[in-house]
Amino acid sequence: MLAALAVVALATVSGGAAGGWVASRDGAPGGTPASAAPVPAELVTAAGKTVPGVVSVLVGGAGGASASGSGFAVDDQQHIITNDHILAKGRNGSVTVELPDGRRFAAEVVGREPRSDLAVLKVPPSAGLAALPLAKPGATRVGEPVLAVGSPLGLPGTVTAGIVSALDRQVRLGDNRHSAVQTDASINPGNSGGPLVNARGEVVGVNTAIATIDGNGSIGIGFAIPIDQVQQTADTIIGKGG
Repeated sequence: MLAALAVVALATVSGGAAGGWVASRDGAPGGTPASAAPVPAELVTAAGKTVPGVVSVLVGGAGGASASGSGFAVDDQQHIITNDHILAKGRNGSVTVELPDGRRFAAEVVGREPRSDLAVLKVPPSAGLAALPLAKPGATRVGEPVLAVGSPLGLPGTVTAGIVSALDRQVRLGDNRHSAVQTDASINPGNSGGPLVNARGEVVGVNTAIATIDGNGSIGIGFAIPIDQVQQTADTIIGKGG
């Protein structure tokens, strides 16, 4: 009998980590690590360009409810793209953005589009975030290498690598159906809203959900909202909200 396959969004709720082993920030498990395959130099360069523009999104709601995820700067006006479900799971509470250097800023919610699961935030100019370049719509190809960048399980600046596994994958999240970029880059709770970038450091999608068997975490099937939809929705929100 096949185990039940579910698609789940990736906000971390109330600061909790899903089951399984989680490393502390200061240490690593014992034993001999497995040999890693060589990492292409262009991915190292892409990671270095991307991490400075990626933030942690922290939402505090009523009754102590909270949620966290990721986001990234999209222009020099300090607009940040993230997932709407992070705000919803935080019960629409106050939003704080934590930068890679540890500074925190209260964020304005410029606008939200729940059907697309996208939201746009804005922080003061003093944040000085570097905007990430966006890939050209329609340019993403199956098999090309990609990086997922974000704050899984509260670990900011985490970078994982994989490939584009499929395009136009139909995925249902809640009451809405999405056409998604599928990837095998490891993504976990807290990656929501973070960028999926190609080897040139261009954003090809917004990491949003994973497939999981019986709720047991990532199985190497993740989904990102494609950049053409992201750009269209963000432009509309920014145009309305400033």
